[in-house]
Amino acid sequence: MLARLSVRNLAIVESADVEFVSGLNIITGETGAGKSVLMGALELVLGARADASAVRDGAKDARVEAEFSLDDGSHARTEVGRILDEAGLPPCEDGVLVVRRMVSASGGGRVHVNDAASTVQTLRALGRVLVDVHGPNDHQSLLEESFQRRLLDAYGKIDTSAYSAAWRDLCAMREELAELRGDAGDFAEECERLRYAVDEIDAAQLCEEDETELPARHAAAAHAAEILESANAATAALAGDDGASAANALAAAASYIAEMAKYHEPAREWREELESVAVRVQELSRSVEDSVSRLDADPDALQALDDRLSLVNRLKRKYGCADVAALLALRDARAARLAELEGRDGRIRELEEGVGKGEAAVRKLGAALGAARRKAAERFAKAVTKELHGLGFMKAGFGVCIAERAPDASGCDSVDFHFEPNPGEPSRPLRDIASTGEIARVMLAVKAVSAEHDSIPVLVFDEIDSNIGGEVGRAVGEKLSAVSRHHQVVAITHLPQSAVWGDSHFAVAKTVSGGRTRTAIHVLEGEARVAEIARMLGGASLTSVVAQHARELLDLAKRK
Repeated sequence: MLARLSVRNLAIVESADVEFVSGLNIITGETGAGKSVLMGALELVLGARADASAVRDGAKDARVEAEFSLDDGSHARTEVGRILDEAGLPPCEDGVLVVRRMVSASGGGRVHVNDAASTVQTLRALGRVLVDVHGPNDHQSLLEESFQRRLLDAYGKIDTSAYSAAWRDLCAMREELAELRGDAGDFAEECERLRYAVDEIDAAQLCEEDETELPARHAAAAHAAEILESANAATAALAGDDGASAANALAAAASYIAEMAKYHEPAREWREELESVAVRVQELSRSVEDSVSRLDADPDALQALDDRLSLVNRLKRKYGCADVAALLALRDARAARLAELEGRDGRIRELEEGVGKGEAAVRKLGAALGAARRKAAERFAKAVTKELHGLGFMKAGFGVCIAERAPDASGCDSVDFHFEPNPGEPSRPLRDIASTGEIARVMLAVKAVSAEHDSIPVLVFDEIDSNIGGEVGRAVGEKLSAVSRHHQVVAITHLPQSAVWGDSHFAVAKTVSGGRTRTAIHVLEGEARVAEIARMLGGASLTSVVAQHARELLDLAKRK
């Protein structure tokens, strides 16, 4: 529900705060008092176009804030959560959605949703699932073919899931088939490119060793002579026959330490350490000799390694790969794509057969869907027509026109609500009706019939009862009250017969102070509400008879 609406510096409204109830909220007031400004404020937070001229004279900006309370598990809460998630906005805390709109007097403005910066497009998306406004400058979902179809499906409890699944499968097959049926020359060229790449990489017989061992082996072979020379010098220094070798020096040191050990206790530990060092020197010398003995200084072997390294590096550069692993992965991907393209003709035949079966399934399921809609349409039209008769359209008719059309995501037929306001006049699509009053009352009749199935939680009716009165006005008020058992309803009215049905009654009044016009809104209770109903009944003549009539109307509505 719409829990609260706050308005600052919008047109003649300097400051207004309204807390709505969950049932029927009635707003009344003299013509020009500012009721339309409140509707304009609500439309602003629903994404309507902002006009800098609407900012109150002397103010820098106008601000509107709306707070919606969303029930757990409701369709509206689920859809709002999805919209917020897709827009990257904070989720609702405890089911409360807060929307703010600022319009600057110098042009431009800002939007915030749950205290995070947002866009007008997001406001519109939220507005479509939260509020239906019916009035002079509304965005009526009832006039949209898609909404009419969903409303009829909900009323008839029509399950569209099987058709929707068949349609999605058909679209997927058609898309793949269209891609495969592309220019055969392009496919041939692509196959040739893929095949060349796969063959070239396969011919290289690459392996992981080409990345890790090949560069080291190439470097060793390229400097084999230097390595051998250095290795011979090292082994000679470590364990050669030269008296200056490390082995001879260690042996001499060991004999001296042995003599010391006879008389000096720590020297025994030194001798053991020297013996260990001597063993490690011998092992190191043998390791050097063993390693360099496997070096190949053959120029032909070096050339082979050089050629191999050049081949690997050239393939990396050509295919933009950082290492051999990436090169092998690229080869596998192109081989898979090549296999897919080479099986193109077989896949096309398979898809053509699948598309044929899919189209047949869509037609069959679409026909069943259309039959169910036609059956539901008859009951729906009769029920809405009955409601219209109670709303003053005594001779009016309502119909649902279902016509065959090419299959799409919603079915194989279109749904169009028609209205015949007077006998003898042709039935016309509801969207072609010029009178907003007529559209609003048709919407009220439709909502009364489909109230339990409609997922939009808040309905706003701006002067739905214009140009009517008496018993019809009472019927409109009673119908608004009935609809408010399933939806929150906000209604602006000039009819006392309608106003008495409200669960909450707000009066908008205009005053002049300090040379400035201001609009205020107040909740009416008790005698204050009686006085307002009396004003609506008798204008300036607020006699005791008029006041008594007002009390009787209020009492009658309560008893209902």
